[in-house]
Amino acid sequence: PHPSTFVCPTEIVAFSNKANEFRDVNCNVVAVSVDSHFCHLAWINTPRKSGGLGKMNIPVLSDLTKQISRDYGVLLEGPGIALRGLFIIDPNGIIKHLSINDLPVGRSVEETLRLVKAFQYVETHGEVCPANWTPDSPTIKPSPEGSKEYFEKVHK
Repeated sequence: PHPSTFVCPTEIVAFSNKANEFRDVNCNVVAVSVDSHFCHLAWINTPRKSGGLGKMNIPVLSDLTKQISRDYGVLLEGPGIALRGLFIIDPNGIIKHLSINDLPVGRSVEETLRLVKAFQYVETHGEVCPANWTPDSPTIKPSPEGSKEYFEKVHK
């Protein structure tokens, strides 16, 4: 989105801080902003305690033409800024999850990591992940018998 929305650095820093955890599950995180690379350089060179990004562990790309933001449906054409779009894209280029927040509310990095792990689990195991699933919780075999087995296990 934009450095002057005040929430952006909190999100970008939070994703940067978890970059290794995303890499551990073979997920690349990229931040995209409609600002210039010069603006990004200044933002990165501004200490975190002053609202900057500081050292980054993820790339911050410039979408100066706003084409990426437009293509993903997050661009507010009038003011020329992007909403907070988050896209989980699988290795085949398929969007598995998207969320778009208005400017004043940030997203949860932990929830994003959980979603990445859940989509990978489904792809690998062929089972589905219920609400609030975590890697150490039960999944559902997608059949009437399999779902019954799950519900009997969790609703004793």
